[in-house]
Amino acid sequence: MNEDTIRLATIGRILRRRWRLLATLAVVGALVGYGASVVFPPRYTTSASVLLPGQWEERALLTQVDIATSSTVVDRAAAKLGWPGVSGAELRDQVSAKAADGNIVKISGTADTPERAQQLSDQLAQQFVGFAARIAGGSTDSEVVTGPEALRQQVEETNRRITDLAKAADPGRSVESVQARTSLEKLRTALEEAMTQLDQADPTTNMAGMVVMGPAARPTGEAPPTRMQLIGAGALLFFLLAVIGHLTAARVNRRLRTDPEIAAALGSALLGTVDVPDEQRAHQPEHRGPRASIRRLLGIDTRWDIPTPQRSGDEAGMRIRYRRVCTRLRDQLTAPRRLLAVVPEGDEIARLAAQQLVAEAKGDPLLRVVEVSVDRPMVPDRGTESGALVVLSAGSWTTEELAGIAEACADGGHDVVGIVVAGPVRARPTRSADDPPDDATPALAVRGHATGGSK
Repeated sequence: MNEDTIRLATIGRILRRRWRLLATLAVVGALVGYGASVVFPPRYTTSASVLLPGQWEERALLTQVDIATSSTVVDRAAAKLGWPGVSGAELRDQVSAKAADGNIVKISGTADTPERAQQLSDQLAQQFVGFAARIAGGSTDSEVVTGPEALRQQVEETNRRITDLAKAADPGRSVESVQARTSLEKLRTALEEAMTQLDQADPTTNMAGMVVMGPAARPTGEAPPTRMQLIGAGALLFFLLAVIGHLTAARVNRRLRTDPEIAAALGSALLGTVDVPDEQRAHQPEHRGPRASIRRLLGIDTRWDIPTPQRSGDEAGMRIRYRRVCTRLRDQLTAPRRLLAVVPEGDEIARLAAQQLVAEAKGDPLLRVVEVSVDRPMVPDRGTESGALVVLSAGSWTTEELAGIAEACADGGHDVVGIVVAGPVRARPTRSADDPPDDATPALAVRGHATGGSK
């Protein structure tokens, strides 16, 4: 699988063979999400809208958004709220603002209760409007008036001076007095037009006219992420990580799965394949105990990346496979036929197959089973044995590991005379080797037909 494209069939195989493990991990992820929701209490968010009258450019609106969440506005809101242990610095992480269509600034506040969220949003909106009015010069809490309001006052003062000068001019109807009064009126009109144009051109003059469009609505639900979202996200995250972990492990797996690859790695010929019922593995001592029970419960006692064990024909058919391997060994070797049955350490299927080969061989050839560590392979030196028969299961060992076993056999003076590949199967009801196959014609009927002919 390390060279193949990941297909949907691969994911389907993971889901079929590891569904118990995936379900368990999803439950663990859900519990982790629930724990996160307990550590991080629920939050509630609501918004208050502030209308900015007049014409505003986008850049000016963004400036107002920044002002709405500035430290000055937030600190003033915190002081007005007077929540114990809550300062303006802490509230800065709980407030936000954005510009909406229609020159509207939406100010949002987040708190641990719906009431506090509503109070925070309303207070922020009020402090924002008040601070903007102060910037525009509309505040009355200062002795020194600056900005556009001061300019208006200067214009009004100038208008009064113009009126006084007009009254002080010669009340006669001389040409000079008429021209002086006319010039003063033109100056008054020019000042009023200039002030009007200034009001229209500078949007900051409209800050004092900002309006809070009603109180913020009290939130009825939690702000994301909610507890259910955290639980679902935890379950989904653990599930996906488990699937991705299986796929990654399969792609980096370099274990040999086909008979030609195994034969090439060991440098010998394949003598046959034999079956090992899964029921035999379940009765082994290493498959008992709490850890083995947990592995069986989670469905990780068997590998998922190998073909599903097929149902064997019957016990007689399995024994025939073993006998054929023994027959090929007899034909290949000269007397005395003594061999080492080399099994990689930890390969339980191969060990059971080697034991069955010993039983079916009945001393011809005489097999002695030895388990060899794949990390540091060591094979007994050649004595009465004339070679080594390697018994292993497919999909369990890499090329380097099998090459190490072959080298260990050569170091011990043993030639690898053949390879036997063992695979797990699901056994059917037992039947003796002397019983006929299921599709054979009954022997009684054949004998009866022959007897009738003789008569």
